[in-house]
Amino acid sequence: MLFMNPRVIDAAPFARLPDDMRTGGPSEWRDGQPMTTPEHSLLEGPAFDREGNLWCVDIAYGRIFKVSPDGAFQTVITYEGEPNGLAFHRDGRLFIADYRNGIMVYDPAKGTVERFFDRYRLERLKAVNDLTFSTTGDLYFTDQGMTGMHDPTGRVFRIRADGTVDCLIDNVPSPNGLVLSPDEKTLYVAVTRANAIWRVPLLPDGGVAKVGVFIQLSGGGGPDGLAIDRDGGLAICHIGLGSVWLLNPRGEFVARVVSHEGDHTTNAAFGGPGNGDLFITESESGTILRAASGTVGATLFGEM
Repeated sequence: MLFMNPRVIDAAPFARLPDDMRTGGPSEWRDGQPMTTPEHSLLEGPAFDREGNLWCVDIAYGRIFKVSPDGAFQTVITYEGEPNGLAFHRDGRLFIADYRNGIMVYDPAKGTVERFFDRYRLERLKAVNDLTFSTTGDLYFTDQGMTGMHDPTGRVFRIRADGTVDCLIDNVPSPNGLVLSPDEKTLYVAVTRANAIWRVPLLPDGGVAKVGVFIQLSGGGGPDGLAIDRDGGLAICHIGLGSVWLLNPRGEFVARVVSHEGDHTTNAAFGGPGNGDLFITESESGTILRAASGTVGATLFGEM
């Protein structure tokens, strides 16, 4: 065994998508997937606002939800899209990684979703998956599409606060969740089909160098969403295993958060009192899980 067995943390249900919000109708996104997905919804992209509400998406039916601190679901907006990841801007706008449309923005003041970015040098994006902000307002996102080991052409982009667009890497077999280290010198990317987390060093001139594997996983479908704590430890959602791995900054396993609701642990966010609980979207059951992580989440751009 490469590492010692980590301690087990049981995740408990925090909120369940109500029965009357489980559509089960036609879905182009769901019907086109090569693997089985739930019919009722597909929860992803958890992100907390300043009031302590947890926002998340339903990719299959183009919905954005707001979940109150007591676990009540509210549909904020339904639109023609496939929202996958969420990240709050410091100004209160909600940026959306939309699999169909590219990067979108929900403006709470207007109640509208508008297109932000969908082309790079006139080329259409493959299909974006997740996104995160730096403390200076630079936006990083993954362009996954249907890439994999057979077609390692997934990309990671940065849109700087001044509007400059950089393609940081373009050889990734299915880039998924991503987070910045607390010092913002390293970008961690979940590479789902390679079952690994890549470490992407960010150079002072804006480029990258010596990209490598930070941790190699096995089993399940691979790593999906990521979250990071204030010390640089990772939370890795491992879809297909119903688990979230907690790693210290050195890449050593600390704990395994276990779902008892289903195996599709898609993404996670730190929140709750003291920012020390981990909230996990479990899409198989349409449930948001909660676990005491034993650590504190990093401060995100939308919280500043």
